[in-house]
Amino acid sequence: MTLKKSVSVFGVTGSIGTSTVDILKTHADKYSVDAVTAHSNVDALAAIAKDVGAKCAVIGDPAYFNQLRDALAGTDIEVGAGESALIEAAERPSDIVIAAIVGAAGLKPTLAAIRRGARVGLANKETLVCAGALMTAEVVKHNATLIPVDSEHSAIFQVLEDRAEDRVDRILLTASGGPFREWSLADMMSVTRVQALAHPNWEMGAKISIDSATMMNKGLELIEAWHLFPVSEDRIEIVVHPQSVVHSMVEYSDGSVLAQLGSPDMRTPIAYALSWPDRIRVDVKRLDFATIGSLNFESPDTKRFPALRLAREALQEGGTLPTVLNGANEVAVDAFLKDKIGFLDIAGIVEEVMGKVGSEKLTNLDQVFETDARVRRETAAMIAAV
Repeated sequence: MTLKKSVSVFGVTGSIGTSTVDILKTHADKYSVDAVTAHSNVDALAAIAKDVGAKCAVIGDPAYFNQLRDALAGTDIEVGAGESALIEAAERPSDIVIAAIVGAAGLKPTLAAIRRGARVGLANKETLVCAGALMTAEVVKHNATLIPVDSEHSAIFQVLEDRAEDRVDRILLTASGGPFREWSLADMMSVTRVQALAHPNWEMGAKISIDSATMMNKGLELIEAWHLFPVSEDRIEIVVHPQSVVHSMVEYSDGSVLAQLGSPDMRTPIAYALSWPDRIRVDVKRLDFATIGSLNFESPDTKRFPALRLAREALQEGGTLPTVLNGANEVAVDAFLKDKIGFLDIAGIVEEVMGKVGSEKLTNLDQVFETDARVRRETAAMIAAV
C-alpha cells in the first residue's frame, strides 16, 4: 500500500487553493491535508479545514482568530493566526506545500517551507520577483524542490530537458493578452473594474485578473522565468496567444520547439506540482483540435501595455527594483479595485514610483521587506495626493 503524501495549502480560499482542494478530494487515496491557511475569509477557511480533515488552520489576519477558533470548536484542528502562525504552519512536516498566498505576504511562509527542504508548488510569483536570487539560493542550500504552478512556468518545466542550458535558444512565454488586447489607449481610459476583472479565458482572483488586464502579470512571469530557468533575460520572449491553449514553449539549438498544450484550467499545473514526477488524472476539458480550428500568435504592444516594458527594465536593472515594481503594483491595483484611480494610472504610478525609489544592490531578505514597506508607503502617498 502506497503511503499518502501530506499537503499544506497556503491561500486555500483563493482560486488556486480551491482548485487544489478539488484535486486533493478527488485523490484522497493519495493525499492527506496537513495545514490550510487564508488571509481573512474565516468562514470558508473553517469549512474547508473540516471538509478535508486538516490538522491545522491558520488565519493571516489576527483579528479573526476568535471567530476561527469558535468555528472549529469541537474538532481536533489546531488553530493559529498572524504571520508567526503562518510561518509555523509552513514549518510543519508536510511533504508538499502549495504556496498560493497572493502578493509579497507569501514570501516568509514560502521561505520557511523551503528551509525545511519541502517540495514547494509555487503559485506565488511575487516570491521570486521580490527575492528570486535569495530564494533560489535557499532552495539549493536546503535541498528543497521548487515546482512552478503558474500555467506558463509549469509548461516550461514540463518540456525543459534536464541540464539543457547549452541547448536552449529561447523560452517563449505565452500571454492571452487579457480582456483589452484589441482596445485602443483611448478606450482603455474609461475601463471599469468590472470590465478589467472579466478575463476571457481564465477564472482567477481579483488581483491577478487586473494584472492580466494590464499585462503586468506577464511581466512578473518574465522575472520569475529568469530565476527559474537557465537562460539569459534577452532569450526570454513574450508572445500573445489569445486562445490560451499553448501555455509556453522552449526552442532548442537544433530548431525544435517543444510546447505544452491544454485547456485553460489551473487544475492541470496544480496536479502536476502535486504528482511530479508522475501524473494523476484530472477532470478537465480535453482539447478538441478540430473545434479549435486555428491558433493565433502576435507580438505584445508595450505602448498600450507599458507594464511589460517596466518589468523588463526591472529585471535588467536587478537589485531591489523588481521589489519596487511589485510593491507599487500591488498598491496601485488595490487602489483601482477601490475606484481610487483609473485603469491606465496603474502602470503610470508604478513607473513613477520606480523612478523615485530607484534600486539598490540586493543582499538580504530584510532588505526586501524594508524596500517593500517603503514602496507601499510611497505609492499610497502618491495615490492619496492625486
